Amino acid sequence: MRITKIKDLHLLPRLRDSMSYLYVERGKIEQSNHAIDIHDKDGITHVPVASLTTLMLGPGTSITHAAIKTLADNGCLVNWVGEDGIRFYAQGVGETRKAYHLLRQAELSTDPAKRMEVVVRMYQHRFSETFDSQLSLQVVRGMEGARVRKAYAAVSKQYGVRWVARNYDRGNWANADPLNRALSAANACLNAVCHAAIVSGGYSTALGFIHTGKQLSFVYDVADLYKVALTVPVAFQTVAESTGMENLESRVRQNCRRAFKQARLMEKILPDVDALLGITDADLTQREADAADDARPEAWWSPEATADLDIEGVQPSADTDDVSEASEAADDSSSHSPSVEE
Repeated sequence: MRITKIKDLHLLPRLRDSMSYLYVERGKIEQSNHAIDIHDKDGITHVPVASLTTLMLGPGTSITHAAIKTLADNGCLVNWVGEDGIRFYAQGVGETRKAYHLLRQAELSTDPAKRMEVVVRMYQHRFSETFDSQLSLQVVRGMEGARVRKAYAAVSKQYGVRWVARNYDRGNWANADPLNRALSAANACLNAVCHAAIVSGGYSTALGFIHTGKQLSFVYDVADLYKVALTVPVAFQTVAESTGMENLESRVRQNCRRAFKQARLMEKILPDVDALLGITDADLTQREADAADDARPEAWWSPEATADLDIEGVQPSADTDDVSEASEAADDSSSHSPSVEE
């Protein structure tokens, strides 16, 4: 059957309407019409991908070129991860083709004063509390640490699971205690979903505000917004219900999927990120209008014209169209000769 590529990305389900993630290991993935088939010891599982946000490929997984193309065409992010999703190795591409979110993120993350404003908003979002603008970053982080410890103590009491500390040997994962393993597995799932949302929204995973210096710094920033409310309770509940270590990570993933759905997480991530970075509804309305023609040539930056240009969504001039088309023609002719942290 002939496979038709989806040319209009507006036809795809929005991120908020999508399923969160699917983890696969020790299987072969092939393209099947507009979907994929997973071949493993249990047989063949048919998976529609148009509304799937993230596909996590674990050890022992092989995937065909056609399957990757189908996933990319349908805006599904592919992550190559370690066993149970605890390590992150590489990523595919998201569904956006626009850069205005990235430009806004870069502006805020490289200006110390603006960056601090975002950091404070992130802490306020996590604990639904307004901080004094005169407080230093060190004081705010100390307050945040106290609230996190209080949250762990409350969940520990709720589920009757003893809590000591967030501690495990990354090089000796098998010897970690059940609760720390459950927390890492739950956070890995949350990181994957936030990663997919960030890429789908056109943001950079590397330009973090609280975390910095890694390719997934912004993923950790965003995931931290939801850990106390989602993955911490899931981990404690899973350990409280289990009778041993068997299939612990698998049970955690299943419980995470239910918790994310109940919390309607997919509806929250991008609006929360937009709000934290000061992107308004008016901005989004204009950007969606600009994105109507995804193949529209873009203007070139000029230092003389910077003051007059909207660098986030500049309209191209007729001269720019001519130059861009010439460049595209030249390109066409020449073409013929991403460890998951806690």
